[in-house]
Amino acid sequence: MNRPVLVETSARHIHVSRRVLDILFGEGYELTKKKDLSQPGQYACEERVQVIGPKGSFPGVSILGPVRPETQVELSAGDARSIGVKAPIRESGDLEGSGPCKLVGPKGEVELNDGVIIAKRHIHMTPADAEKYNLVDKQIVNVKVETDGRSLIFGDVIVRVSPSYALAMHIDTDESNAASCVPNMQGDIL
Repeated sequence: MNRPVLVETSARHIHVSRRVLDILFGEGYELTKKKDLSQPGQYACEERVQVIGPKGSFPGVSILGPVRPETQVELSAGDARSIGVKAPIRESGDLEGSGPCKLVGPKGEVELNDGVIIAKRHIHMTPADAEKYNLVDKQIVNVKVETDGRSLIFGDVIVRVSPSYALAMHIDTDESNAASCVPNMQGDIL
C-alpha cells in the first residue's frame, strides 16, 4: 500500500510560555506572526532570541507561536553538542529532566533548568489519515525517502494523531542533511 507523507525539516526553534515571553520581551508582549506553518494554528514569529549553553550560543533563534504552557527549545543533536547542552531525544512536551540553557531577549534573560530537547521524529496526521493508512496514535513506523545518492529509511518515527493536525513528517536538520532532503519531498510510510 502506498502511504505518502510530506517530509518537512524543522530547524532549531523555541516555543515560549507567557511567563518567559514577558521576561524576554516585556510584560504583556504579543508575538508577531511572520508566516503560517503547515500545522494549523502554528506560525513562525518575527521575534528571535539567543540560546546559550556552556560551550557556545546561537543568536537569533526563531520563536514559534502561539504561546504554550511550557517553554521548549528544540535543537538538532549537532546543535546541542556544539553549545554543550545534553539534550535528550523526546516527544514535544516531554520536558522533565531535559537539557538546561539560558535564553536572552531584548528585555531580559531566563535560565531554564530543563526544556531543551532533540525532537523525536514524528508524523502529524488527522484521524481520517490514520484510518486511511491503517495507523494509530503513538504507533512507531519507518519512513523511506528516496534522494539521489542518499536514500534513507527513517526508523523509530512516532505517529501522532489529532483532528487539529495536517499530514506531515517532521525531522530535524541533522536528519534532513543525512538524506539530502529538499522542500516538498515526499516519503513513504512503510
